[in-house]
Amino acid sequence: MDALIDDFLQYLRQERGQAKQTQLTYSGILNRFAQWADEEKGIDDWILVDLTVLTAFLKHEQVRKVPFGQGKLKRLSVETVYLEIAALRAFFNFCEREHHLDSNPAEHVSLPRRWKRLPKSLSTDEINTLLKPEEPETPSRLCDHAIFELAYASGLRISELCHLRLEQLHLDAGFVQVIGKGNKERVVPVGSSATVSLNRYLQLGRPALVTPKTPGNVYLTRRGTGFARVTMWLRMRKRAERAGIERALTPHMLRHSFATHLLDHGADLRVIQEMLGHSSIATTEVYTHVAREKLKDIHRQFHPRA
Repeated sequence: MDALIDDFLQYLRQERGQAKQTQLTYSGILNRFAQWADEEKGIDDWILVDLTVLTAFLKHEQVRKVPFGQGKLKRLSVETVYLEIAALRAFFNFCEREHHLDSNPAEHVSLPRRWKRLPKSLSTDEINTLLKPEEPETPSRLCDHAIFELAYASGLRISELCHLRLEQLHLDAGFVQVIGKGNKERVVPVGSSATVSLNRYLQLGRPALVTPKTPGNVYLTRRGTGFARVTMWLRMRKRAERAGIERALTPHMLRHSFATHLLDHGADLRVIQEMLGHSSIATTEVYTHVAREKLKDIHRQFHPRA
């Protein structure tokens, strides 16, 4: 069963241009299904998988518990099961289209309804606190500040920040070139504050972090290497803690703040979609729900008959 999974992952990588994280996620799901099918059903060939087998696996997943916290267990979230179904459907669609299988057993597996989670964003005061430069200046602190400034100024994903290269910066012209999901390229404007912070880091911070083996990444760790997603996330969280931000910061909160604050100040939703790199306007529309929730809160707080 491994051979078909490898073919599918190669298709995702070469023809669909899917991000490495997506490939790893789908690989984990398909290998987990293959292991379950072998152990529970004695199935070692994809041709033997039918709708009954898929349904049994998904029922198993809905009650499966995973470690959570210290010695605790919790059931898989609806989002996780949704992702498992999406991965299986994509895999079997590929197998049928490429004539590896005669039929698609996942054709009639429906996706569960997903609750729309409103994205968490920071207030303007929290952003201002977070973007105050730290003293004394060190190469790493200049790097941290430049990361936060660009993340909030442009709404880049953490993976885009990690992989951003020097040749993608066009600070004199006020923009950066970004390679986003599916290797799609977009141009995102960068404001004056972020430009100043980036130039200061590039002149005073980055040269002190460079080693003979340093890649062309904009942001460098103390060892002169490019950032892994987890490393950058931890650095951002620690910086937020030092700034006194009480909430647990995630990199996506800066992206959400970028979009929410643009919408609050009257930006067009289509423009925000373009800058975020969303392929569908429906993904961007979640920020209109945030704006409506804010209006409701203001109404409840200040209207005498609310």
